[in-house]
Amino acid sequence: MTFASDNCGPAHPRIIEALARANDGYAASYGADDLMAQTRARLREIFEAPEAMVHLVATGTAANALALATLAQPWQTIYCTPLAHINCDECQAPEFYTGGCKLSLVGEADKMTPTELSAAIAEAGHGNVHVAQPGPVSLTQVTEMGRLYTLEELQALSGVAAAHGLPVHLDGARFANALVALGCTPAEMTWKAGIDAVSFGGTKNGCLGVEAVIVFNPVHSWEFELRRKRAGHLFSKHRFLSAQMLAYLADDLWLDMARAANARAARLAEGLRSLPDCAFLAEPQANMIFATLPRATHQRLHAAGAPYGLRAGQLDGADPAEPLSMRLVCDWSVSEAAIDSFVEAARG
Repeated sequence: MTFASDNCGPAHPRIIEALARANDGYAASYGADDLMAQTRARLREIFEAPEAMVHLVATGTAANALALATLAQPWQTIYCTPLAHINCDECQAPEFYTGGCKLSLVGEADKMTPTELSAAIAEAGHGNVHVAQPGPVSLTQVTEMGRLYTLEELQALSGVAAAHGLPVHLDGARFANALVALGCTPAEMTWKAGIDAVSFGGTKNGCLGVEAVIVFNPVHSWEFELRRKRAGHLFSKHRFLSAQMLAYLADDLWLDMARAANARAARLAEGLRSLPDCAFLAEPQANMIFATLPRATHQRLHAAGAPYGLRAGQLDGADPAEPLSMRLVCDWSVSEAAIDSFVEAARG
């Protein structure tokens, strides 16, 4: 009954098998391996972008920070939401790798609107040498509250950015979960919606540790390569990243795992709705659930051995009825039996 994070789940056996195959013999280093050539071709095919820049790194933080560094100038500001991973969970890596970009927070939580973005850009000191200049817009899909931007919302936000000559980055750590939830194509959720670069996640969705940075204008490719090397994120035995990503994409494994994770989260949400004291903080749309339960229920669940995160409040407290908020995350490996056991333990 582990719902702490999709980072905590196992890698899919097919990913492990691909790594074992890649470990047989020798291969060219630093991304010159044949598996990388196949991966690049496959991602270009999937995204309907034959000229796109495709590079691999091992972490989502590296993917986001290096992508933004490639799109931004050090004297610019990056527009993101207050709950964006780049603002809350990356230890100022974007600021570090961009050489000093600041972050301008737009909206109130995990999503921004075109009106809010327009206002934030309008408030910037255009042409004022004393202040940061407008820079990239960074959106997250799935958001940090488990919600989705519709294709229309992405297009509208990208349109605002384009009107000011600003590029748009998409943090797609849970890209596959969003894609299957929306029922669209990768192209429709990225460059066709005005996205310039995407951090295409694999780690949270069954890989051991690999993310792809896809930039749709290949003019940035050499700069990204230099930044990746300078940052210490160019793997020498690069084939072990390539092998993961290629196996991830083969036979739509990435989509199958995302569908499984989303389906398990939907089952879990359905079970939680049957509890009289459960309140959702956001409507679940992919593989994450944010809700509240009374302290006594949390205590019962933890006693039953169900790891997950409390977002606010302490497990130990005087008031057993006090609602405490939680985050529950399902990955591809969570079983229906585990979900049913969790709901039964919560019911008491």
